[in-house]
Amino acid sequence: MNGRVLRIELRRSVAPWAGIVVLGGSLAVFFLIDGIWWKGTAGWTAQWTTMAMWTRYWLVFWWPLVVGLGAAYGMRDSRSRMTELLTTTPMPAWRRAALPAGTLALVLAAGFGLLVLVGGVQVALGATTYTSLDWLPISLVAALALVAGAVFGMGVARALPSVLTPPALVLVFFTLAGQLLRQRGDEALPTSIVPNRLSLLSPASVEPRQMLLTLSGSVHLGQTIWLLGLLATGLALLTAVTRRARLLAVTPLLTGAALALLVLPAAARDSYVVDKAAAALVCDGPVCVTQANRSRLPELAPRGKEALSRLHDALGDQAPNSVREDTALRAVGDEREFSADVVLVDFDERLFADAKGEELTRALVAQGLTPSCRAYNTREGGGREAMAVQSIAASWALGDPRLVPLEEKGDDSYGTWAQADVAWAKLTALSPAEQRSRIAEVHASTVSCTSYNQLQLLAGVASR
Repeated sequence: MNGRVLRIELRRSVAPWAGIVVLGGSLAVFFLIDGIWWKGTAGWTAQWTTMAMWTRYWLVFWWPLVVGLGAAYGMRDSRSRMTELLTTTPMPAWRRAALPAGTLALVLAAGFGLLVLVGGVQVALGATTYTSLDWLPISLVAALALVAGAVFGMGVARALPSVLTPPALVLVFFTLAGQLLRQRGDEALPTSIVPNRLSLLSPASVEPRQMLLTLSGSVHLGQTIWLLGLLATGLALLTAVTRRARLLAVTPLLTGAALALLVLPAAARDSYVVDKAAAALVCDGPVCVTQANRSRLPELAPRGKEALSRLHDALGDQAPNSVREDTALRAVGDEREFSADVVLVDFDERLFADAKGEELTRALVAQGLTPSCRAYNTREGGGREAMAVQSIAASWALGDPRLVPLEEKGDDSYGTWAQADVAWAKLTALSPAEQRSRIAEVHASTVSCTSYNQLQLLAGVASR
């Protein structure tokens, strides 16, 4: 396929629309909608791996559409009533199929490649200092999925030249991709409602929630085998001229699916794994963060050391002696396990998401004195009472003359901040020794997660 023929094919066919759908549709979603893909450490431009995972996530929409566009493209000969004429030409069938299939594959690879390039440039220009090529297989498999799906659609349309074929393929693949991607609640790891191996036949990945999660090597291998079988079947259907050849063309698809099911992991914990290189800790004295968030260490280290000093003044020998980024995998709203010696920092948590300077010191003191049993991050609501308790503890430890909220009070329809003002007044009315004893009691209850109404504890009303 020379350049002149390629230019003619691009100018006179619908092939460019496939690349435009993938590139333009994804960029429109990313840049025109202020969604969760812009928030936290798992945002699409926050880290290389999450960027690749977010582009994979949108395949749940683009993959079925690309299959349908491929089918529409594959019906070109039948719509123009040239099928019989072309079959009588001396050119081999595979050469006739190579031009449209190669053009479509090139356009899709270019469109998806530009999408990854846009995301990669933003990641490179962002705050992250962690670079790794572990994200590359995620994007390469996605590009293969788009090409294989489009060529398969072309082959099916060539074998079944009906006006209903493209919309039927879109409906089937959209339903298939959506059902395979459905999850069973908000668990620590993405868990499908169908068997895990079957769910991984969909090239779309789940919505990234934790930056340390990536796809395992067995997932890449299994999906590659399955998609190569899909691609081979599409090419075989494009070149088949007899009914027997069309029936045999299904063999690569079935073989690829069978081999893939043998390779793909059976459990979610073997599909989505922690990137050990990204999760490795980097420390400055008693303050540690992951390699993925190494760029945050220069600011966190001095603030963490100052916070530890404040905590020692408040709690004495019971105070934490280190600050460490939280790397545990938990479901949304799950309780987390604490150690009295460590202040856990989660950069997705509302307390730390946008904290800078003195606000960061205050947040670390609050987390060290009254850690929240549940991490309320920037994507979910809740945690109003935990934030009020932490505001009281931090204000007391930092010697503030009045209660300083860690976040805007906003709508106080539940009266949480009104209760916090009462608890603050009662706490500060006590003698210094009694105040210290009250804070120590609340600290012990929050670390062990044995009390769920610390506001009443601060006010001197025991509640379990």
